[in-house]
Amino acid sequence: MKNKFTGLTSALILTLSMASSANAALIDRGNGMVYDSDQNLTWLQDSNYAVTSGYAAANAVDNGASAYDNILTNGRMGWDAATTWAANLNYGGYDDWRLPTVTDTDLNDNGCDWSYNGTDCGYNSSGSELAYMWRDVLGNTPYYDINANPQSGWGLTSTSADGVEILNLQPGLYWSGTEVSPTIDDAWFFGTNYGNQELISKQAEFYVWAVRSGDVAAVPGPGTLLLLLAGLAGIAAAKRRRC
Repeated sequence: MKNKFTGLTSALILTLSMASSANAALIDRGNGMVYDSDQNLTWLQDSNYAVTSGYAAANAVDNGASAYDNILTNGRMGWDAATTWAANLNYGGYDDWRLPTVTDTDLNDNGCDWSYNGTDCGYNSSGSELAYMWRDVLGNTPYYDINANPQSGWGLTSTSADGVEILNLQPGLYWSGTEVSPTIDDAWFFGTNYGNQELISKQAEFYVWAVRSGDVAAVPGPGTLLLLLAGLAGIAAAKRRRC
């Protein structure tokens, strides 16, 4: 009985530890994947995996300046090549990787609703998975505040949160997987140096960071914890009766 009780106690401690970690914004799920619990997204821990995996070097394409399908050896790609890379990525047993999305808030102004205060285009953007990760999870500061004033400490100054390090985050421009409405010639990008989000022709060549919706680890919910606690209480009571 002692061994069984001790084993269940250890299981309870492990379960409580997992539930506690779920409250963190960034959680290391192992095998090169990190979970952003704020947005319910799993990111590749390596934000320039196209290079470190050897993909960029093995599939390098240079059809001249500003080509949709260019792939450069430093990991920068045209938008078509970038979305193809993410869609074909099979990592950690998952094949539903993609590029981060942007919520387009102004469909009537060529897609860009420029602002310094929480629209799709400009600084302090809202509705952007990558902008939120860079600013709210990693804690970086955009060049401008919401009143269009330059800020001190701006730029890519942090690549970690909650003890989890993002690898190879480049101080440059990253593609989103969202096309710009009403035209489909442009797509959204986010700048990890200045913290700006804007639109540009898909012919540009930017970095890529893969993400997928949801978590890759199942964390027990409150109901599971209550059942486990009730079971331990029953075992403890039975043990006291036998003593």
